[in-house]
Amino acid sequence: MVAPGDLPTSRKYLIFAIMAFGQFMALIDIQIVAASLNDVQAGLSAGPDEISWVQTGYLMAELVMIPFSGFLANALSTRWLFALSAGLFTVASALCGMATDINSMIAFRVIQGFVGGAMVPTVFATGFAMFSGPQRAMIPAILGMVSVLAPTLGPTVGGWLTDAVGWRSIFYVNIVPGIAVTILAITVIRVDRPKLSLLKTIDYSHLAAMAVFLAGLEYVLEEGPRHDWFGDPAIATAAWLSFVGFLLFLERSFRSGGPIVRLSPFRRPTFAFACLFNLVIGFGLYASTYLVPVFLGRVRGYDSLQIGSTVVVAGVAQVLSVAIAATLSQRVDQRFVITAGLTLFAGSLWMMSFVTPEWGFGALLWPQALRGFAIMLCIVPSVSMALNGFGMAELRYASGLFNLMRNLGGAIGIAVVNTWLADNTRIQAARMGETLGEGGRKAADFLAAMTARLGQVTADPAHALALARGLFAAVVGRQALASSFEEVFRTMAWMFLIALVMVPLCRPAPSTAVSAVDSH
Repeated sequence: MVAPGDLPTSRKYLIFAIMAFGQFMALIDIQIVAASLNDVQAGLSAGPDEISWVQTGYLMAELVMIPFSGFLANALSTRWLFALSAGLFTVASALCGMATDINSMIAFRVIQGFVGGAMVPTVFATGFAMFSGPQRAMIPAILGMVSVLAPTLGPTVGGWLTDAVGWRSIFYVNIVPGIAVTILAITVIRVDRPKLSLLKTIDYSHLAAMAVFLAGLEYVLEEGPRHDWFGDPAIATAAWLSFVGFLLFLERSFRSGGPIVRLSPFRRPTFAFACLFNLVIGFGLYASTYLVPVFLGRVRGYDSLQIGSTVVVAGVAQVLSVAIAATLSQRVDQRFVITAGLTLFAGSLWMMSFVTPEWGFGALLWPQALRGFAIMLCIVPSVSMALNGFGMAELRYASGLFNLMRNLGGAIGIAVVNTWLADNTRIQAARMGETLGEGGRKAADFLAAMTARLGQVTADPAHALALARGLFAAVVGRQALASSFEEVFRTMAWMFLIALVMVPLCRPAPSTAVSAVDSH
C-alpha cells in the first residue's frame, strides 16, 4: 500500500475533505442539540434533571472514545474506523430522532457520542500523515476552524430547525450527510492496513479504568455547578470513582502488555506543553463560546436567531484568519505566533470585561472579531508543536491525547465559569442591596415612583406595589448578572496572560513527514 505522504495530491485533498466534514458533523451535533433541549424535554415529557443527561451522556461517551480511537485506528485501519464511526453515528442519530421516551433518548445519545468521538482525532492524525511543508501548515488551521466554527453555528442551526420543522429534525438532519460520508470513507480512504490481531491483545481492564476515570470526571464537571459540587453525594461518589479510575489507568498504561492508550508521546516536552496549551485553549474557547450566548439570552433576552446572528461574527473572523495563522506558523517561530494569539485572546476577554446590560451586536462586534482571530493564532501553532515529528502509529495516540486535552479544557471551563457566574451574581446582588440600603431614600423614592406609574394602569394599589417590586428586583438582578459576567471575563483574561509563562519552555519539533504506512 502507498504511504500516506506518497498519495496523489488530489486524492489527499479528497480524503481530508471527507474526514473534515465528518468531524464537523460530529462537533456541531453537540450544540445543535443544546439549543433545543427545552423542546426535547417537552416532547419526551422529561424532568429537568433527566434532560440534562441528553448532553452529559453524549459528552461522557465521546470523552472515552477520543483517546481510544488511536488503538482502534491501528487495529481496524483509518478507513474502516472512520467509516464505522460515521455509519454508526448516522444510525444513532436516526434512533435519537425516533426516541419515544427519555431513557431511550439517553441510551442512543451515549451510543452517538461514543461512536462519533473517533472522527475528531482520526482526521488530525491522517492529515498530518498525508501532508508536509506548507500543506501541513494548513491542516491545523482548517481543522481548528472546523472545531471552533461548529459550536458557534450549532445554536443557530438547532434553533432554526426546531422552530421550522420540530426538535426531531435536529437528529434527522445527520442522516443524509452521514450516509454520504460513510460511503465515501469506504470507497476513497486508503492510507493504511488493518492489524486485526491487535484486537486480541486489548486490555479490557485498561479500557474500563479509562472509561470510569473520564466518564466520572465529565459527570462531575457537568453536574457540579447545578448540584453544589461535592456537597451532593452522587457527585462526590463520581469524583472518588474517577480518581480511582485514573490511578488504575496510569498503572495499566505503564504495566499492561496491550494498553489501549500509549502515553509515550508525553516523553517529548514539546508535546506535553502543547497539551497544556490545548487545555488552556479549550478552557477559553468553550467557555467564551458558551458565555456570550448565555449573556445575550439571560441579560438581553435574545432568542436563538438573534443570538446566532450576533455570535456569528467570531466565526467569520475565524474563517478570515485561517490563511494568516497558517502562513505565520510556517514563516515565524511558532512560539511567537502562540504568544501573539494568547495575548490577543486575553485582550478580547479584557474588552468583554466592560460588558453592560445594554451591550448588543455593535458593542460585541470588535471583542468577538478579535477573539475569533486570536483563537486561530493559538490553535494552529499548538497543533503543529504537538503532532509534528511522530510516526503514523504514535501519531494516532498523540492526536487522541491532544484532542482529549482540548475537550477536558472545555468541560472544565464551562463548569468553572458556571460556578463563577452563580457565586459572583450572589455577591454582586448582596453588594447592590447594601448600596441601595445605604442610599437612604433614593431606592424607596424610585420604588414609590414606579408604583405610582403602575397604579395608573391597575386600580389595585397592592398589585401595583407587587409589580413595582418585581420589576425593581429584575433590574437589580439583571445588573448583578451583568457585573458577574464582567468579573468572569476579567479572570479569564488573566488566565491567558499567565499561560504565557509556558511559551519559552517549548521547543518546536521538526516538521517531518510520515514516510511509512506504520512506524511500528
